[in-house]
Amino acid sequence: MGEGTKGTGGEPDGRDWSATRSWVEKGLGAERIERVVRLRGGWTSQMRRLDLSGPGGPRSLVLRSFVKPFYVRHAEGLLTREAAVLRLLGDTDVPAASLVAVDATAQHCDHPSLLMSLLPGAVRLGDRDADDRAELLARQLVRIHRLSVTAPQRPRPYQAWASPERVTPPAGTARPALWQRAVDVIRRDPPAHRGCFLHRDFHPGNVLFTGTGGDLRISGVVDWVETSWGPADLDVAHCSTALALLHGVPAGMRFADRYTAAGGTLAHGRAHLYWRLLDALGFAPDAEKVAVPWRELGRADLTREVLTHRLEGYLEALVERYA
Repeated sequence: MGEGTKGTGGEPDGRDWSATRSWVEKGLGAERIERVVRLRGGWTSQMRRLDLSGPGGPRSLVLRSFVKPFYVRHAEGLLTREAAVLRLLGDTDVPAASLVAVDATAQHCDHPSLLMSLLPGAVRLGDRDADDRAELLARQLVRIHRLSVTAPQRPRPYQAWASPERVTPPAGTARPALWQRAVDVIRRDPPAHRGCFLHRDFHPGNVLFTGTGGDLRISGVVDWVETSWGPADLDVAHCSTALALLHGVPAGMRFADRYTAAGGTLAHGRAHLYWRLLDALGFAPDAEKVAVPWRELGRADLTREVLTHRLEGYLEALVERYA
């Protein structure tokens, strides 16, 4: 797992993870932590890369710790779920990290934490080669949705991240009628759907790439804390919204077509529109929540004004195509 790096080593925030470090070290046997690097680009978690040395040679692990109060409160469910998913994915062709250890309730650590293997590659959010990456994203998502799980392995039902009552349009929007129309779509009951295995937070910031041109490959899919069971449309919707915000409205509108061309199945018309808007409205009013980590990863051009403009344009395009 990797999300780009920040810092040059040493022990970042040494005072707030001494117990966590001790917990890690107790499980390493003859290995030693030689270097600690804060990873950037995450929103929910504090991420560290731990470079190790030992009899078997050097290797690296990734430590996820929940430090924000909201996520600390929910950490037991989130990290227990991610640990179970990583164990499950170990027997599949999905490129996910291997679980090393988990302390979901901070019984031993300073904060709830999960330790996993480091995946090769890096997050790529630039406009260059964005179409090629989107093709790979669509194919990967189809493979995730086709995962076969037993009833005991099935993750929890999906949770909606938006509701009509919580949607806040941008201040001073020139298109209040558009926002009202979009909100009205998600006031109705969810459409009937066939459930499948969802990543639930699948977007370019949670996918690692290696290579260029014809050698471009997805080397890892990370952040499985929200894994759920629900309609494929919801994962497609989330990635589509992110692509629209990152690369412009057309990029977001093309992703569903890429997904179906790769063999995926989606709802039609207003049923599909429901899931797309349920996701997009969760980014209102200005997508600032995702903008912060994206800017840390080099997308300084994604100002609040740019993202607000793209979000409104995306809502309009969705309503025009699927309503």
